[in-house]
Amino acid sequence: MAPVGVQFRRLQRQLAPHGKRLAAGAVALMVLNLIGAVLPLLVQDTIDRLAPGFTMEELAGGAARLLVLATVMAVVRMISRLLVFEVGISVETGLRQRLFDHLLVQEPGWLSRMRTGELITRATYDVNNVRRMLGFAVLNLVNVVMVYGTQLPAMVSIDPGLTVAALSLHPAMLLLVQLFGKRMARLQRRQQEHLSELSDLIQEDLSGISAIKIYGQEANEHEAFSVLNRHYRNAALSLAKLRSTLFPALEKISNLSLLLLLALGAGRLEAAALGDPQGLSIGGFVALLLYAERLVFPTALFGFTINTFQVGQVSLERVEEVLARQPQITDPAVAEPLEPQPAGRLQVQNLHYRYPDSRREALAGVNFTLQPGELVALVGAVGCGKSTVARLLGRIIDPPEKSVFLDGQDIRQLRLDDLRSRIALVPQEAYLFTATMEDNLRYGQPDTERQQVIHYAAAAQLSQDIEGFPRGLDTMVGERGITLSGGQRQRSALARALLQQAPLLVLDDALASVDNATASGILDNLRQHRQSTVLFISHQLAAAASCDRVLVMEAGRIVQSGRHQTLLHQSGPYQQLWHRQAVETSWSRSLV
Repeated sequence: MAPVGVQFRRLQRQLAPHGKRLAAGAVALMVLNLIGAVLPLLVQDTIDRLAPGFTMEELAGGAARLLVLATVMAVVRMISRLLVFEVGISVETGLRQRLFDHLLVQEPGWLSRMRTGELITRATYDVNNVRRMLGFAVLNLVNVVMVYGTQLPAMVSIDPGLTVAALSLHPAMLLLVQLFGKRMARLQRRQQEHLSELSDLIQEDLSGISAIKIYGQEANEHEAFSVLNRHYRNAALSLAKLRSTLFPALEKISNLSLLLLLALGAGRLEAAALGDPQGLSIGGFVALLLYAERLVFPTALFGFTINTFQVGQVSLERVEEVLARQPQITDPAVAEPLEPQPAGRLQVQNLHYRYPDSRREALAGVNFTLQPGELVALVGAVGCGKSTVARLLGRIIDPPEKSVFLDGQDIRQLRLDDLRSRIALVPQEAYLFTATMEDNLRYGQPDTERQQVIHYAAAAQLSQDIEGFPRGLDTMVGERGITLSGGQRQRSALARALLQQAPLLVLDDALASVDNATASGILDNLRQHRQSTVLFISHQLAAAASCDRVLVMEAGRIVQSGRHQTLLHQSGPYQQLWHRQAVETSWSRSLV
């Protein structure tokens, strides 16, 4: 765990916005404990007043005072708990919102490298532990300080010797907590890590259930889950055993201190009965018993409170690890305003890019220009860098400065929201949400009228599919679009991008699951409308052939550029790709 100073600063950051409510809760706790300190003194006074001449009125009066104070005490206890627990809940909701918002601004590359289950655990389980720490644990820690601060002086005033005896075993409890605390925190963290691994496996298997069924890997996945589940069980049992040892031990020590008080107090009562002025009255002895009994629960609970506090510190550390991670793709310090009349002209100049874990450049000096309204295909063999170009254009990964220009503006100098309103990127893996088809199509433009949705669905060759759905546009789409075919998902993603009406449309192999005839029809629709400049990244040369120009990539460079017919008659990569694809198509047809 982090040093105490670091832990304190973390707590201070979380509690600072709630200072007034914490102060009010502390005042309520102080009032509660002051009343708790007065009640045994009233009991002492009432008992010591009992004599052969006492009246029922006097007894009733004493009982009434005790009842009033006990009632006030219950009300104040409720108020103090509400105030402190409200702070814990407020911190929990605020921290979870901050964490979610922080994840939203991270670049997809980092999120894809992180385990999803780990992030979900930190946003749920860990944040909940922080709430318990700042609600339950803080309340009890403050309460322990106040209980001892108000009741210890009262006990000393009655009998210092018996007070020391009653509290003599309390240091043993603190030592026990110190011995067990660090190990408990380590076990708690290990348990959380195993829970994250389980969450990862569950999410991955549910997402890939079709592959599991196809390859008959249910037994292997069952075994993998069993192993992780056993690891979690063992960690949980180790923690439970430690708690089962610590907490009863704390309770026994507290009870021993009460028994010690009973044993020693009997002698003091006997001394008082024999007329010894150093003896203890019955009322005083009862008051001491009440005070000692009131100290038993907070002291026994102290161990659990420390454990909750330590677990909360571990969880807060895990949450702040994520919050401390700064996004690598951000808005510029001083952003340029967008050109008021976008044309969709794209210029890529000497674009180089190397992935962090790679030894070679994915792009090694790419140069090309797309004129407004032009439909240009970008083709090449697998791994030549086509998708890297698409990701750089949308700043999913960051291009170098002064290498990519949209309408004459360096995209690194534009706000991300502004850039992504001007560039609609359709990836190969189309993601659809668990919502209606209509809501999925207008995800980027939620206020779009249904007629517009229908229009762009037709442009994406999706109309007939929608008509065949049980409820048309109101049909619910399963998680990740699982109820749709691959081609339907891709065309849905395309319609969603068209609805954005961005000046530049980038299709990153976005029609890979669509047959050539349908792909050509979609490109014809795009050409006729000329709504956007279109960069069509694809391996489907038959569809690319209908584009205004074709750019050919090889080893991270543009090596050919021109119309389909021109490139087809030139010796080079395009001609080789075309002939290879023609052979593959003929071979596939011969197998049918």
